[in-house]
Amino acid sequence: MLKKSKKIAIFEGRKIRRIWDEEKEKWYFSVVDVIAALTDSVNPRDYWFKMKIRVKTEERAELSTFCRQLKMRSADGKLYLTDTADTEGLFRIIQSIPSSKAEPFKIWLARVGYERVQEISDPEKGLNRARENWQRLGRSKEWIQQRMMGQEIRNKLTDYWKNNEVKEKDEYAILTNIIHQEWSDLTVKEHKNLKNLKTENLRDHMSDAELVFTALAELSTRQIAETMETKGFEENKVPAKKGGRIAKNARKELEQKTGKRIVNGGNFKMIGK
Repeated sequence: MLKKSKKIAIFEGRKIRRIWDEEKEKWYFSVVDVIAALTDSVNPRDYWFKMKIRVKTEERAELSTFCRQLKMRSADGKLYLTDTADTEGLFRIIQSIPSSKAEPFKIWLARVGYERVQEISDPEKGLNRARENWQRLGRSKEWIQQRMMGQEIRNKLTDYWKNNEVKEKDEYAILTNIIHQEWSDLTVKEHKNLKNLKTENLRDHMSDAELVFTALAELSTRQIAETMETKGFEENKVPAKKGGRIAKNARKELEQKTGKRIVNGGNFKMIGK
């Protein structure tokens, strides 16, 4: 199954959308974004359309064969199927674009295209990159430590699901939502709405306390699932509810002692360092 992560890369101030394919272990870049960066065209989609016709006529080569269509978020916030190409495919496409930026772009492409591969062979690079990003957002060392610990707990839970017949993507999301709603009394979507978030990662905008209770819920879920030896999506709903409920009870007890709500609308601009 295709697992993807999305990230914006920057070339000379121009945004290049890209998607990481974990199965193929390579980045796929938006072709129209690359054309916009290299040509400064006011209509890069039209440029790409005419370019494919021209190359096919002159060279009898289909540039589309170097592409695959993947969903990418557009300026209107919606996802659309978009022509993308990996590093090798883009090198071929760039050959047909007359631009003084072509050579600098090739050097840039080789660097950013290799970036995630380095992180896979040396996971510490990925962790350091994440830590640097959170530091730039103004996170404290304590928050970053809590965020990374929570991610490790999350990874162990998804590893359990993966090894016990839970299908990735939709079923992961549903089980995660069950856990989250049990402990917080909000769905993931409702929690994001409370924090006025759209495409941002909810966990990156949680307070220390929200991260702690999320981690407690997911840790409890995994340990209960391991004890029950649950397999498959339906069976794993049971430990998801039980694990979330453990964190919910702890949350309510703390709220009673402090008089403060744990689940809140603060985002990264509001949370204190």
